[in-house]
Amino acid sequence: MAAAPQRYREFKMPDVGEGLTEAEILKWHVQPGDTVSDGQVVVEVETAKAAVELPIPFDGTVRELLWAEGDTVDVGSPIITVDTTPGAPEEAPAAPAPAPQAAAEPAPEAAGEPEPAPAPAAEQPAARQPVLVGYGVSTAATKRRPRKPVAAVPEPAPAPEAAPAPPAPAAPAGGGRPLAKPPVRKLAKDLGIDLRAVRPTGPDGTVTREDVQAAAAPAPEAAPAPAPQPEEAVPGQQPAERPGERRVPIRGVRKATAQAMVDSAFTAPHVTEFITVDVTRTMKLVARLKDDPDLAGVRINPLLIIARALLLALRRNPDAHAAWDEADQEIVYKETVNLGIAAATPRGLLVPNIKDAGRKSLAELATALSDLVTTAREGRTTPADMQGGTVTITNVGVFGVDSGTPILNPGESAILAVGAIKAQPWVHKGKVKPRQVTTLALSFDHRLIDGALGSRLLADVAAVLEHPRRLLTWG
Repeated sequence: MAAAPQRYREFKMPDVGEGLTEAEILKWHVQPGDTVSDGQVVVEVETAKAAVELPIPFDGTVRELLWAEGDTVDVGSPIITVDTTPGAPEEAPAAPAPAPQAAAEPAPEAAGEPEPAPAPAAEQPAARQPVLVGYGVSTAATKRRPRKPVAAVPEPAPAPEAAPAPPAPAAPAGGGRPLAKPPVRKLAKDLGIDLRAVRPTGPDGTVTREDVQAAAAPAPEAAPAPAPQPEEAVPGQQPAERPGERRVPIRGVRKATAQAMVDSAFTAPHVTEFITVDVTRTMKLVARLKDDPDLAGVRINPLLIIARALLLALRRNPDAHAAWDEADQEIVYKETVNLGIAAATPRGLLVPNIKDAGRKSLAELATALSDLVTTAREGRTTPADMQGGTVTITNVGVFGVDSGTPILNPGESAILAVGAIKAQPWVHKGKVKPRQVTTLALSFDHRLIDGALGSRLLADVAAVLEHPRRLLTWG
């Protein structure tokens, strides 16, 4: 006989990138009672690489949101429960009533059959499974709830302590996710309380706000020692206790970026070289390209020419385009340039890359640059856009900064920092004249690129920007 289709289905946090283990709930787009359809975006999450919108893979009505906005959820954990057959008769609510009666009054119900009385209680999880919204699928969860009423009767009688006895039976000690509403979960998280250690008093074993607050309060036996309470409250109260401070949890993109920079700084031996170059002719070229009818509607700026110059310099110095394989102790030389562009966004620094940038025309490269920056600033960069980069450009000049020593993105061979372009006195054709000048800084992995190769690469970039006609003669 074919199994009946499952009514309540859980949507679990997927791995939206390579090797991600968790994601933070940024925004729910649905609420309990809303109708959803296959492919509809229901939540926006932030991973260690980007903000991602998640579509649900089935139809139905939202039964419960299992996490609140701001919660960090492990990949594979259920995040929402959907009723796939809304309007169908509810059979489960009537089931919980017999279970406590069977445990509390075995004689009336099992008058002729003393042994079968526990049997219905054991089979009860199957009937009550739909009531456990978001948890019925788990075997551990279905076994956990029937034990609650069974334990609720025997323990109060033998326990001489009236106060601790009632809460103890209701504790969901059976392994499985405790029942609690998202706001209650958020409160527990803020107070540093593990919900599995909280004794629930709400309907059907649900942990209430009062339960969490009671768990956070100092134990009665520890009355003479008030010190433990401040220790539990320190995480939430510390900012208020220290005026002038503002604390923000390190999550998502910022957390991943910080770890990547630490790994890079202490793994790859960095070398940074600088060169100051007259880019007056490049600025004139940019102005002419903006007036070119063939490039109408295409965003033209100095970064476009700088990117083109770096791509040409890599073509002339192919050994500088490589990666270090620590596991196999090999240098991997790459033919395809995935050009990363560092972009400052509200969620931190992102470095999406333009795939196979070296084979794009000037117009194609300009369009790709514009789309990449716009997408990053709007928070729509996908994990795929940030994977596979081989070399990066970071434009610190937009902040008025002259130069810097950029840190390599892990797995890349070089990163070019571009400083502010300013009018400065410059010797041009034997005379001091005001010229448009900038400073370039190239950091590279000294395991892959020695001083001579790194110097040639940087000098070639500068040469193209000083005389942009080389884009044609060298190309």
